[in-house]
Amino acid sequence: MTIHSEHPFATPEEGRDPLRRLRGRLPSPVTVWTCGEGAGREGWTLSSVLLADGDPGQVLGLLDADSDLAEELLPGTPLVVNVLAAGQGPVADAFARLAPSPGGPFRTGSWQQSEHGPRLVGAQGWVSARVLAEEPLQAGWFRLVRAAVDAVEVDPTVGGLVHHRGRYSAS
Repeated sequence: MTIHSEHPFATPEEGRDPLRRLRGRLPSPVTVWTCGEGAGREGWTLSSVLLADGDPGQVLGLLDADSDLAEELLPGTPLVVNVLAAGQGPVADAFARLAPSPGGPFRTGSWQQSEHGPRLVGAQGWVSARVLAEEPLQAGWFRLVRAAVDAVEVDPTVGGLVHHRGRYSAS
């Protein structure tokens, strides 16, 4: 067996997408978008998120178009954007389907049900919103999800989780 200093399955330097590499150098908040209740709950990790002021305000996110959550987010669907706190990286990995979570991703972390969907206990904040009625929009390889904000809660005592250059850190 040989030990390599580099990842044996990494794309060679000359084959890497420069746009993706630049995007990875922009610090991003880590969120988990959730909807539903009971056995019908669904969620997915998103780091490409934008909050837009307005009346009502909006939350926009780039969601994997092939994710189970994309199928659930029909016009009018209530959802929760859970803004993860420092130390909640395992939750982000479970909902990105990058780490195992026997019994499903909602087994990672502690969750409370709200009228808009599951809320992660200990998160830095939550946005309760409803998907806007429109045709699914594509943005690159992703589905652009727009939702009208109904309510926002922030815990000022909790630091956030940031994704930067493939790693998590506290904000």
